[in-house]
Amino acid sequence: MEYSGSRPEHIIRLGPAVPQSPVILSIPHAGRHYPASLLEAARLDEFALRSLEDRHVDSIVTPLADKGYTIIIAQIARAWIDLNRSEREIDPAMVTPSPGQAGYELTAKVRGGLGLVPRRLAGHGNIYRRAISRTDLSDRICSAHRPYHGQISDMLDAARRRFGIAILLDCHSMPPLRARDGMAPAKIVVGDRHGKSSAPAFAGRAVDICRDFGFRTALNTPYAGGHILSRHARPKRDVHGLQLEICRSLYLDRAHDQPGPALHRITSLIAAIADGLASEALAPPDALAAE
Repeated sequence: MEYSGSRPEHIIRLGPAVPQSPVILSIPHAGRHYPASLLEAARLDEFALRSLEDRHVDSIVTPLADKGYTIIIAQIARAWIDLNRSEREIDPAMVTPSPGQAGYELTAKVRGGLGLVPRRLAGHGNIYRRAISRTDLSDRICSAHRPYHGQISDMLDAARRRFGIAILLDCHSMPPLRARDGMAPAKIVVGDRHGKSSAPAFAGRAVDICRDFGFRTALNTPYAGGHILSRHARPKRDVHGLQLEICRSLYLDRAHDQPGPALHRITSLIAAIADGLASEALAPPDALAAE
């Protein structure tokens, strides 16, 4: 397993520096490093802030580095900065001196308190005691957000140069979904931004593999993909992207806090998806045309 990272508390890369597969994996929300400055500024303790994490998704995915896959992992806590948000998705009221609304994206996520720097936590209220400084915001962007996206971009470019195609598999976890219309809820959700981030064959292959493993799987509902796919996936340029949401009940203990006994089965699932996507990407052109 190869390791690379100039600031390991923020970002690490596992696996080959030169991609050995067209599939690159990213894990933006599993970081468990909580800077002292964050805990001092927050009105909530670290235990409460953990609920923002995609808890231990890195434990599922990192074994794939030994299979030759390149993986980009955020080590910094999501409470400090959310790498699946645009640099402009921030509530101006959180920054002092206030920059005003010009140049900021007041998206639904921002209005709900889950922008670039999360503002509130469901059931707990505001995360911070007061607004953060512009300098603090700039440091978070420059030390974590831009390097993370830079690594993804570099690895996708390298994969596309080598294989003529690249696929980003962006890995997340979700709380258990509720049943709707009397139907059992999905345990896995594959997102392709409603066809905008990937050719249909790749999303279809991922969904089929999940179902072959016996998991109820949905496409784009309720999670279709966020900023990471929007920023990096360019299907017309042979760079595709899928978001994978895995129910936490599948691999964590009953408290959804620590890895559970089924973790290895989910690792096998992720490996099968990555292998399947790579196989689909490298299929001869006439095979793809025949579908």
